[in-house]
Amino acid sequence: MYLAVRARSLSLVEGLTPEDMGLQSMEDASPAKWHLAHTSWFFEQFILKEHVTDYASPDDRFAFLFNSYYVQMGPRHTRSNRGLISRPDVDAVLAYRSHVDAAMLKLLAEGGPEAQIIQELATLGCHHEMQHQELLVTDLLHALSYNPLLPAYREPSPRNVTEAAPLGWIDHDGGLVEIGYDGDGFAYDCEGPRHKTYLRPFRLASRLVTNGDWIHFMEAGGYETAEHWLSDGWARREREGWDAPLYWWQQDGQWWSYTLRGPRPVDLNAPVVHVSYYEAEAFARWSGKRLPTEAEWEVVARDYPIKGNFLNSGNYHPTTPQDPDDTQLWGDVWEWTQSPFTPYPGFRAPKGAVGEYNGKFMCNQFVLRGGSCATPSDQMRPTYRTFFYPHQRWQMLGLRLADDV
Repeated sequence: MYLAVRARSLSLVEGLTPEDMGLQSMEDASPAKWHLAHTSWFFEQFILKEHVTDYASPDDRFAFLFNSYYVQMGPRHTRSNRGLISRPDVDAVLAYRSHVDAAMLKLLAEGGPEAQIIQELATLGCHHEMQHQELLVTDLLHALSYNPLLPAYREPSPRNVTEAAPLGWIDHDGGLVEIGYDGDGFAYDCEGPRHKTYLRPFRLASRLVTNGDWIHFMEAGGYETAEHWLSDGWARREREGWDAPLYWWQQDGQWWSYTLRGPRPVDLNAPVVHVSYYEAEAFARWSGKRLPTEAEWEVVARDYPIKGNFLNSGNYHPTTPQDPDDTQLWGDVWEWTQSPFTPYPGFRAPKGAVGEYNGKFMCNQFVLRGGSCATPSDQMRPTYRTFFYPHQRWQMLGLRLADDV
């Protein structure tokens, strides 16, 4: 697992120039070079420096440069200035990764009395790196979108020409259900404890909201009609001039979008992507429906096999399924829910700096479910929760409607 995850990170930067890898387009995003370094920092700080007595970092200053938000691990370089770190250069960062890999592989092979805790931390480190693989490609998309040449991260490829399935509904009787992780494999701390919650009868849309659906919303004045919007969302829309999803523009009467495969005409049948919670909630309200809760999503999704358009597929963009019965509950776009990212009943963050991973972010953000075309499929479980602030759009964020029965 360790070797596979580390190799995939390197594969994601193949073909990038050093200039590409140093780009930082906003505070929320980080350069590709920094992602490669930070994921190595994680293994170094939480495993090697704690469990290998003679381990020596190639540069002790990396502890400061490549820390993200772990306050208990010491001071950090200012987040918004990561793009100003021209040195160490890419070669030095790759050498740092090799140094950490050699020490980690030696430690994992040795076993010993601490083998279990080391394996648990290494598994967490691998899943942490998978999260950064997703961030690496979406951060790069945001950075490259500022280039007037609109360069492609990967070469353009043919698109599936398939019509979106008619909108149907998946009914659920509701009642007292259990959600949350309660198993023997890996899960993040915020996925548990498993607990009971009551659901009223509901139904979940049988497919994602498409670009065609979204254009109907736009043409109906969705972005100009305040009654559809939450107050904070309307204020953000006015302040930032939102009138379409991120990366969209109109040319000769045709909507276009910038993607990791370069500029493309908007596919009316593909899932809409790069919309904020505010936009998703406004669309749902305009539709006379609502966003699902995360509990509703989970109890439906766990009856469907985890297969779909993930990072492993190499599409790097949401697609239209070939099978009209494909609900796209997994992959393509992260699905906004109306649930705030808060602790489940009985949640306790782990002690120490590793407890900062999720617990301290449980405020003012919303839960999304299902993974996206930028998410490694190895990460997915019915209980997996990711979370973003309601105004954020640069990730692969979309939506599915829900309704009361």
